[in-house]
Amino acid sequence: MQNVRRLFLVFATFFIAFSAHADRVITDQLGRQVTLPDRVDRVVVLQHQTLNLLVQLDAGKDIVGVLKSWKKQLGPAFARFMPAINSLPQPGDLTQVNIESLLALHPQVVFVANYAPAEMIQQIQNAGIPVVAISLRKDAVGQQNKMNPTMKDEEQSYNEGLKQGIRLIADVVDRKAQGETLIKYVFDAREKFNAPVRDIPDAKKIRVYMANPDLTTYGSGKYTGLMMKHAGALNVAAASVKGARQVSLEQVLQWNPQVIFVQDRYPQVATQIQNDPGWQGIDAVKNHRVWLMPEYAKAWGYPMPEALAIGELWMAKKLYPDAYKNVDVDAQAQDYYQRFYRVNWQADAKQ
Repeated sequence: MQNVRRLFLVFATFFIAFSAHADRVITDQLGRQVTLPDRVDRVVVLQHQTLNLLVQLDAGKDIVGVLKSWKKQLGPAFARFMPAINSLPQPGDLTQVNIESLLALHPQVVFVANYAPAEMIQQIQNAGIPVVAISLRKDAVGQQNKMNPTMKDEEQSYNEGLKQGIRLIADVVDRKAQGETLIKYVFDAREKFNAPVRDIPDAKKIRVYMANPDLTTYGSGKYTGLMMKHAGALNVAAASVKGARQVSLEQVLQWNPQVIFVQDRYPQVATQIQNDPGWQGIDAVKNHRVWLMPEYAKAWGYPMPEALAIGELWMAKKLYPDAYKNVDVDAQAQDYYQRFYRVNWQADAKQ
């Protein structure tokens, strides 16, 4: 009997040791099967949305390398959430990688964008490093690697894709509980704060244009359009523009938006619009309604949690202040930043 017990203990010890180092298989947002070590704590991130999410999931200490353009994509102020980022190696970017620099970091996984070139993904894989692609969309087959995909249902694609993306990233770095907490907070907040403007008929919605550099904007098929819809706005570009596209000033003049929003990372665009004689005939400019969005709004083409939880609220209150008289947006931002970035949020004059 004692021998049997001893044998059982030996087997159990072996099983536990084996399990601790066993590989696992996950499915990324390109639908690829990726084999990962059981524990991952050395991560390289070549996509800014994933970098942002890892920090919110409290996994910043697991990051050993980041994309070169993180300051451009996230703004230099992002460093206050992750002070170590200023000294981290930058072995690549959204669409390219330096394999020698990457290998020197000994990463267990590399996160890339869904639109990263297939050759880039293959190059990393050939070096023996697992690659996980993130899109924050739930796409139909054949659309997963596109920047401007065709969607049957934008709402479902982005809602379910964001949840899927957060869960995937959280699973890779063993932050599943944090991922579920983030998802619940975000979608509960959106449901609550969208309610006052949910039933505004299209004919009464404020016409809004999202201004990006070089006269690019977001039309249908991008999260920003849904953001406007949830805030009770009508995206003037939705009917004629698919995805992120460059348009002409003549087209914007024809749309004649009542409000122009500009992302906080492009303050020069707001200045240009306000000072350029060519824009002065537009209602939004004439009525001084060219508004620079706060950092947390993240009116990108891809959804981010704080955009849903507080960005849509900020936009809705700017457009329909009477419907949100009793809502303190700054307090909501402070709560979010303390919970998920673990820092205090300070309202800025530009917001």
